[in-house]
Amino acid sequence: MTKDIISLMRLIQFTDSAFPIGTFSFSNGLETAIHEKIVHDAETLEQYTQSIALQAAYSDGIVAIKAYNAGLQNDYDAIIEADNRLIEFKMNNESRLMQKRLGKKMTEMGVKIFDHSLLKKYLQDINSNKTPGSFPVAQGLIFATGGMSVEELFCSHQYGVINMILGAAVRILRVSHYDTQKILYKLSEQTPAFYEDIKDLGFDDMNSFVPQIDILSALHEKGKMRMFMN
Repeated sequence: MTKDIISLMRLIQFTDSAFPIGTFSFSNGLETAIHEKIVHDAETLEQYTQSIALQAAYSDGIVAIKAYNAGLQNDYDAIIEADNRLIEFKMNNESRLMQKRLGKKMTEMGVKIFDHSLLKKYLQDINSNKTPGSFPVAQGLIFATGGMSVEELFCSHQYGVINMILGAAVRILRVSHYDTQKILYKLSEQTPAFYEDIKDLGFDDMNSFVPQIDILSALHEKGKMRMFMN
């Protein structure tokens, strides 16, 4: 029971939106979606967030689980493969940049908290540009070295994706905290099904065919909207 409580506390810590890795700086394309009037109310916000969560489950989620398993087995080559496969998979530069910035900060925090040799080596290779340092890989390694379960990892991954968008929405869209919390509560119910679908998938099974999202990211990268980082 004590171990379960500690694991739950760590899950809360590493999933908290206040965890200092800079997720508040990104909107995952929402800023442009609002500017283009694709998202304009609570209903369209829910649809957009659900699309992003689905896309993330079948790409970042697969990579996070692969990195987690590689961390448990101390298979560093598999960790680096997961890192490179994700960055190669991302179609636009803004997504790659977000993954690398969050991943580096997540790894730095992990090194400070856990002082684990695997995380130290990974951070060294990020700093020397030997590996990209993507966020899902950093998540997977931290949950593995921190003694948390793979199910907890996937919950943290999905919660983080959804909450990043909803947190941004409160700042730039005319929705209330009641709206965003209702959306979060509803979309959380899809997490078990996503996990069952992707838990045994490999890199070649990754897919995220949501071209509209990539177009929005490209527009944001070249556009003049600057409340969120590109």
